[in-house]
Amino acid sequence: MITSSMAMNPILWTRDAVFSFSLNPPMYTANRRRWGSPRAIAIPNNHIPMRSREAKNRTVTSDIQKLRLITAIKTPYLPDGRFDLQAYDSLIHTQIENGVEGVIVGGTTGEGHLMSWDEHIMLIGHTVNCFGTSIKVIGNTGSNSTKEAKHATEQGFAVGMHASLHINPYYGKTSYEGLITHFRSVLSMGPTIIYNVPSRTGQDIPPSVIDEFLSHPNFAGIKECAGLDRIKEYTNKGLIVWSGNDDESHYSRWVNGAKGVISVASNLVPGLMHELMFGGFSEELDSRLRPLFKWLFEEPNPIGLNTALAQLGVVRPVFRLPYQPLPIEKRNEFALIVKSIGRKYFVGEKDVRVIDDSEFILVDG
Repeated sequence: MITSSMAMNPILWTRDAVFSFSLNPPMYTANRRRWGSPRAIAIPNNHIPMRSREAKNRTVTSDIQKLRLITAIKTPYLPDGRFDLQAYDSLIHTQIENGVEGVIVGGTTGEGHLMSWDEHIMLIGHTVNCFGTSIKVIGNTGSNSTKEAKHATEQGFAVGMHASLHINPYYGKTSYEGLITHFRSVLSMGPTIIYNVPSRTGQDIPPSVIDEFLSHPNFAGIKECAGLDRIKEYTNKGLIVWSGNDDESHYSRWVNGAKGVISVASNLVPGLMHELMFGGFSEELDSRLRPLFKWLFEEPNPIGLNTALAQLGVVRPVFRLPYQPLPIEKRNEFALIVKSIGRKYFVGEKDVRVIDDSEFILVDG
């Protein structure tokens, strides 16, 4: 609360506090100097989520928990580095037609870390506006800054996303208590999937941290990349888990009890990934897809995926730096993998090409 007397003073506003400084100058006399310190008052302003109670195409946590196949969708670019929304829309249409139930927008695969927040929220809003009644839109609004994560998550839900994806703070790692506080600060805003990928963040989210949120109504589950044993540990507790590794997704789903997968490979073969998640245990299908899984992740994701989609002719061969295409020998290898699995199972209608180095365009944003 700001009083009328405070309003007469210069005021410095922040998200967390209001500071009011006295205008009374230091007092001096002819005989002696008397210094009076400026009076300051700090009024705490606890964060209140910026949320609306109006009905939208919002979903409830249990709706997110039913999803088996979620694609971490690729973000394609125009030659000048802006989003190619026409190609993006085509990718989403193909996902929907092949039974994919949700998309992660602006995740690692979608290169959210290379976007401005304006671009990021715009793409979430665009996806909701165009496809929100046909597929669940999960915005990657996580950050290593709690302040940024809260702000982006507020904006994402305001433009209609159905759920948020949150990673643990990376690079500037925090304590386990810090992780609990970080995640709790965003869980109040809507359905949330927590994402554990120690190979990228440099820090594992242990079960003891996840246990803190088991009873929270907005905790949908965890995208887990720490292996099959960890997934089994969680499913034994009744926790909803999505495998974050395509090459472990089949066993995670049918042996270890995972709900499904948040997949990179489904950008390329959504129909086969749907069969892998819905069709029952199939060692034959899993083995058939393993060469593709291996090829996709020989270099850090999304380098392989970006190269593959360009070779299939469904996106322009444009890379935002620091990503660059796989070398020519790997492009040849991908063409052989497509032939082995069958071109009809891959997205797009053009023949797979081994693109020449000169055709790729590298942009810095």
